[in-house]
Amino acid sequence: MAEALLDIRDLSVDFRTASGSVRVVDDVSISVAPGERFALVGESGSGKTVTALSVLRLNADARYGGSIRFDGRELLSLSEREMRGVRGRDVAMVFQEPMTAFNPLYTVGDQICEVLELHEGLSRGQAAKRAVELLALTRIPEPQRRFSSLPHQLSGGQRQRAMIAMALACGPKLLLADEPTTALDVTIQRQIVSLLEDLQRELGMAVLLITHDLPLVRAFADRVAVMKDGRVVEEGAAAAVFGAPREPYTRMLIDSRPAREVGPAPADAATLVEAHRLRCRFVSRKGWFGKHVFEAVRGVDLQVARGETLAIVGESGSGKTTLGLSLLKLAAGEVDGQVRLDGRRIDALPRGEFRPLRRRMQVVFQDPYNSLSPRMTVGEIVGEGLALHRPELDDRARRAAVAAVLAEVGLDESVMSRYPHEFSGGQRQRIAIARAVVLEPDLLLLDEPTSALDVSVQRQVLRLLASLQRRHGLAYLFITHDLAVVRAMAHRVLVMKDGEVVEAGEVGQVFSAPRADYTRQLLAASLD
Repeated sequence: MAEALLDIRDLSVDFRTASGSVRVVDDVSISVAPGERFALVGESGSGKTVTALSVLRLNADARYGGSIRFDGRELLSLSEREMRGVRGRDVAMVFQEPMTAFNPLYTVGDQICEVLELHEGLSRGQAAKRAVELLALTRIPEPQRRFSSLPHQLSGGQRQRAMIAMALACGPKLLLADEPTTALDVTIQRQIVSLLEDLQRELGMAVLLITHDLPLVRAFADRVAVMKDGRVVEEGAAAAVFGAPREPYTRMLIDSRPAREVGPAPADAATLVEAHRLRCRFVSRKGWFGKHVFEAVRGVDLQVARGETLAIVGESGSGKTTLGLSLLKLAAGEVDGQVRLDGRRIDALPRGEFRPLRRRMQVVFQDPYNSLSPRMTVGEIVGEGLALHRPELDDRARRAAVAAVLAEVGLDESVMSRYPHEFSGGQRQRIAIARAVVLEPDLLLLDEPTSALDVSVQRQVLRLLASLQRRHGLAYLFITHDLAVVRAMAHRVLVMKDGEVVEAGEVGQVFSAPRADYTRQLLAASLD
């Protein structure tokens, strides 16, 4: 291998706590050559992001040991002022969630210009011209217009491109990319990966990719290091590590990709939920007297039988989540069309008559951290629905029901007094599932329930959902952009684009012989 651009030796990172210190990175040694694509992989908590942030010394309240040499300089011995000269100019970073990494009060162009003015000494006019060029380099649509956009006015893929443009502003020698495709649609994932590959070749920079997405690593990286509990447990050429892993942990990660978890759909199951010509539109003001109408769902028909999983797939903005929320009368827009539950029309029911039916149709949201109240204990969160829909239960019976459902999702009774922030992402998702299942519903709306989970945790949650479906005969409306999850969990699939269903059918038939061009594009873009 060529002389290392980045050479990390015996790195340790300790964080100060009230009770002492905690070591989260222990004796890590890796190196990245000029122009190399290197991946650092592992589950949440493995230390991979902390290792990458250590290169720029961005870990708050951290104590470092060992050595981090970049281009011949020891970064751990530089002053904070000297480090500011390294950050952005020589080493740049693309963060996992650009919506939180960008300042929401400034335009994208302003934030790119700030980097150029600070590090390159460009005037405002020169910086603005260069910022538009950088946006164009990332192939963002209408770069001049996006220059003047605020972060919230861009889609997820556009924000990620703008973040890459800002990182490339000073032509860095090393780009740190922290989970750059997490929760993006499959087509956007493929575009971002292709963009990083093209930019890496064109600019000759090295890329250190931090991810838990193994198909992404297989497609992108030259070499890979696998981290577990703050240590590197395996390192080597990507083809060798994936082809013949030496460590059991690496093999476990590779084998954790979703596998088929459900059996055939019940052949004689009755239809539980059906919709006919369901529409949802959002009306906003335009000027003083005008209005703008956006139709998010355009005349969709669907049926879900008892014990069946119907997957709804499509890119962001396709209308899949709005469709699910419209079925349950949770959409913020104007909804019309017919919805039936067990043959009874429910779309026109007054709120008072519809409210008891909510017990039968529950939701598990994408991000359990934001959907679980931080001020309530797990026992209060899971039992809240019982207090509303089963008022005849006394405190003792309610607690017993909560303990039973927590055990069913793999959590013991001791968690009832704890708060959501004390749990991992996978555990929080189990709590969210328990909150929904405790009411013994007939239908669960699952909105991207595994999109941000590690591969091993994702597999555990999918197995849990399949087990609950078998035991209780639950019907699932599974909203996702992850086609591997669809293969693992769904009996039938609807493919949505621009608010309309472009293809529907059995999963095997749709995936093996898609009729619509859009479905073929989604399948071709999948990194699996």
